[in-house]
Amino acid sequence: MNAVLAPRPLVMLNQTGAEADVLVGSAGLPVALAADSDTPPWLRAHDVDVLFTGPRNGWRNAPATAPAGWPGRLQWVHVASAGIDFFPPWLLQVPQVTCSRGVAAVPIAEYVLTALLSHQRGWDALRVAGAGPWRETFARVDQHLPGTLQGRALGVAGYGAIGREVARLARAFGVRVTVLRRGVALVEEGGSHGGGHGEIGRVHTVDSIEKLLAASDHLVLALPITAQTYHLINAAPLAHARPGLHLVNIARGALVDQQALLHALDDGRLSGATLDVTDPEPLPEGHPLYCHPRVRLTPHVSWAAQGAAELTARKFMANLARHVAGQPLEDVVDAARGY
Repeated sequence: MNAVLAPRPLVMLNQTGAEADVLVGSAGLPVALAADSDTPPWLRAHDVDVLFTGPRNGWRNAPATAPAGWPGRLQWVHVASAGIDFFPPWLLQVPQVTCSRGVAAVPIAEYVLTALLSHQRGWDALRVAGAGPWRETFARVDQHLPGTLQGRALGVAGYGAIGREVARLARAFGVRVTVLRRGVALVEEGGSHGGGHGEIGRVHTVDSIEKLLAASDHLVLALPITAQTYHLINAAPLAHARPGLHLVNIARGALVDQQALLHALDDGRLSGATLDVTDPEPLPEGHPLYCHPRVRLTPHVSWAAQGAAELTARKFMANLARHVAGQPLEDVVDAARGY
């Protein structure tokens, strides 16, 4: 009688850190870890079934065209980022590519609320270091009282996991939230949608960036970068901005025409901009956005929070269990949409 051979375990290459290795080792799944985190990932496609990788793992130096034999035996790639614009288009030739949507939604939303409160309350200008500045600052604030976040209008362009968490936190401060409606998923949640406007629960909707700019005191960009969203914020839509608008970009720098943004800041149309992302990153030394008095610039860290690597690893592990069981994966990247 012939012995029945056990199926070959999946070979997985993890390039994201020890968190995923520990979880895979304790999960009891038929998965063998490939011990190699330094080789460019595309060079392992011939002997790896599953790849867990991120933008930092050599992809900036990836070849412009797919390597010979790509995607090899790769069945599935999970990326430790929400966006896939850091990766070459040929990555999507792998049968399944998934991403880490939503993992950083909470820290990014908290960053946004910090930016809104700091801008609205003039926080940066309140700190004093002596009795004289104390009196001067008190007198200035007493004569020019700041507004509150309560009652302000927040526009959110992009209503995925990050946009939804931003809206949830903002509503707790009494902010009126309006979102740019893109795609069927948002419409299907319910509400009225006649005439290009609608309402979903306590979130209002509009169908153009111009309407969103006109309706907002603060505007948050939480969209993926695609051919359709490149320089979405440019001179033409900025002409519709509500006077004094504060722009917050936590998505991708290329969503904004930075020269048009500078003009809008200089002519007073915008009261300020909080930018966690720019195009390129970092900006060249001496770029005017570094020192503009109405700009707060941070080095793409809105996602940063303790435990972020473990949350990403756990998201991957949930999908790995589905993959082993032959079940559909979550957060699959749509190649046609680019996210």
